[in-house]
Amino acid sequence: MSSVSMPTVFLPHGAGPCFFMDWSPAGTWDHMGGWLRGLVAELGVPPKAIVVVSAHWEAPVFTVGAQPDPKLLYDYSGFPEHTYRLSWPAPGSPTLAARIRELLGAAGIANADDNTRGLDHGVFIPMKLVFPEADVPVVQLSLRRGLDPSEHLALGRALAPLRDEGVLIIGSGMSYHNMQRFRRDGQGVDADSERFDSWLAETIASPREQREQRLTDWSSAPGGRASHPREEHLLPLHVVAGAAGDDAGSKVFEDRVLGSVQSAFVFGVPDH
Repeated sequence: MSSVSMPTVFLPHGAGPCFFMDWSPAGTWDHMGGWLRGLVAELGVPPKAIVVVSAHWEAPVFTVGAQPDPKLLYDYSGFPEHTYRLSWPAPGSPTLAARIRELLGAAGIANADDNTRGLDHGVFIPMKLVFPEADVPVVQLSLRRGLDPSEHLALGRALAPLRDEGVLIIGSGMSYHNMQRFRRDGQGVDADSERFDSWLAETIASPREQREQRLTDWSSAPGGRASHPREEHLLPLHVVAGAAGDDAGSKVFEDRVLGSVQSAFVFGVPDH
């Protein structure tokens, strides 16, 4: 058991392999990439292992990657050839995967494991920046089809004991994800994105009961459904918020990219 309860983190993972290729305009992803590179130092406590809930894996029940040596799943298309040769050889942890299943079972949450699926780009692209040495065991955990916000909050609550075991719980998504409204013309930011980001920041800073109620009803928030026509990129935030318990949350990073506001949120950062 760790002497310090680990924080929980929701981070933006960018667009495909954006941090590892030329982009127009140049420097589009530099601010976000720099923040990701400094994340462990900002948290102030190195994890023994990480659990990542990515926007890019949905399953009939919450499913845990149990491979000892997970491969990479290059689940993007139309990018330069070299981005399909990126590597991030972090070990898996069947022991941690079994512990996750134990916790979910104890909470009455249906679950399964998977021994074949690779780590998708919602995991290995940002983690390649956060943990470049690839020396921290990683377990990926799916979303559940149906994308019920209350179920993903409950998933987080079930995972909370991992924080006292040195495990960093990360939600990897985007705080705004409307593919039809992303833009490269430099003509400002989607007003719905700004409205929803302000609502998110206020929500995350709220006490637990209020925070969870607001997150459950996120689609009625100002700019909510416009920012997420489909909510798979938002629900990783619900998981880390659920795992946070009574710990305070705050917005720790903001970027303005592709005509949107993209933010990161951290819960329970220890004093350091």
